[in-house]
Amino acid sequence: MSLRGFVDLQVNGYKGISFSSSKLSEAEAETALRGLIADGTAILLPTVVTAAQAVYESNLPLLAKVIARPEFAEHIPGLHLEGPFLSRKEGSAGVHNPAWMQDGTPAAVDRLQELCGGRVRILTVAPEIEGSVALIRHARKSGIVVSIGHSAADEQDIAAACEAGATWLTHLGNGLPHQINRHRNPLFSGLAEDRLCAGVIGDGHHLPWSLLKIILRVKGLDNCTLVSDASSLAGMPPGKYECFGGQVVIEPSGRLYNLQSGYLSGSAFTVRQVVNATRAGLGLDDATLHRLAVANPLRLIGHTVPGGIGELPRAADGSWLPI
Repeated sequence: MSLRGFVDLQVNGYKGISFSSSKLSEAEAETALRGLIADGTAILLPTVVTAAQAVYESNLPLLAKVIARPEFAEHIPGLHLEGPFLSRKEGSAGVHNPAWMQDGTPAAVDRLQELCGGRVRILTVAPEIEGSVALIRHARKSGIVVSIGHSAADEQDIAAACEAGATWLTHLGNGLPHQINRHRNPLFSGLAEDRLCAGVIGDGHHLPWSLLKIILRVKGLDNCTLVSDASSLAGMPPGKYECFGGQVVIEPSGRLYNLQSGYLSGSAFTVRQVVNATRAGLGLDDATLHRLAVANPLRLIGHTVPGGIGELPRAADGSWLPI
């Protein structure tokens, strides 16, 4: 069986290579994708974050060309664009550059799709921005899964996005300011909206285990997906690095954060490490982890794998190892 491991719908890079870098080359993209697959990412969506237009014009055709190659085609059904249609508000924007964000228009979605030959599979949108409803409706007609994230939306905005066709929440509980209203906030509104599946980063750093347990119980085990949100520093050893235009630190625990703002800067984990961490942190059984990290994400994007996805090797403690 050629496919072994887990499914990751949000992967920004690997071992020093960012899919959003203005200097990304085909060779670098290939190296990162091979490394992720060898680590146990059976199916993945390379993710391009909010970027300058020139980066979209360079990287989207480049990634489309690379993922079409036989070596990668069965592993990579498309791309995830996390932006540029996000909230410019402090905290909600996270490490995304507000200067590169755009209001939402169907034409803007079409331009991005044209650049990658129609390979956008997921688009993360803040539903409160100008033009979001028309954008979401148009994206859904184009076959794109629309997710809500990096947003300060209220209940009405989220409900309108769902009516237009949004079905997922990008890393629920993250992409938020440190301080939010204790009752009325995007976390609770997203949690309460039954039409939205929740993407969650189960690395023990992005969410406390207690909150992840609550999300799984409220949403239900068939309505959640584990993601890594792997940054370009995933797979790198602890230390200080330059990432997202600033200095970041990977602690020995794997926690990755910006030294200046204190905000997390994506994850230093791959999806295999996320599944292992969630297994240890919440004591979930193999069947549940398979739902969260294989069955549910495949269903969300409407993707099937002929023959299924095989198991990774195991360590003595039962955790999964790279291929």
